Amino acid sequence: MTRTLYLISSAAPPARHVPVGIRAAQARGWDVCLVLTPSAHRWAVEDAQGELEELCALTGHPVRHQYKLPSEADVLPAPDAILSAPATLNTLTKWADGHADTLALGLLTEALGLPVPVVALPYINAAQAQHPALTRAVTTLRGAGVRLLLQDQHEPDGFVPHQPKHGNVHAYPWDLALEALPATP
Repeated sequence: MTRTLYLISSAAPPARHVPVGIRAAQARGWDVCLVLTPSAHRWAVEDAQGELEELCALTGHPVRHQYKLPSEADVLPAPDAILSAPATLNTLTKWADGHADTLALGLLTEALGLPVPVVALPYINAAQAQHPALTRAVTTLRGAGVRLLLQDQHEPDGFVPHQPKHGNVHAYPWDLALEALPATP
């Protein structure tokens, strides 16, 4: 039986390489549904000709980025797990504060009240990691049951923030996040 993974990607450089994460999840037996933040969606539309169509073909599902109308049917199956990757400072802090002003944040905030495992793999730089709102967000999200993969005493193998302007998107640890998800049957 295939299980459904919602991959929620924020506008950080690894989002430009989201097919790597999708293929890795599919290789582990997940049916992947991609949800983009509005900025990540803009990147896919404006920066890459045909990228949205390629992502739809890769997942077999529409790529969602905005709320549907109440009269419209859901086009994605219900998730068995949720992965927020890459998760930006903006996504993490707004999520922790309960904001739901985008579809991506709405799904993430709702997930905290559902019996669904949630993993978050950040992509932030060392300067952003010093912002006081991050510590509060990490504490809040972990307290709500999110497996937040940011390197510290709780996640010694988690994501290590890079120096500003020196991130390596090719080294983004998609496998770390996928290993944190429950095994598929």
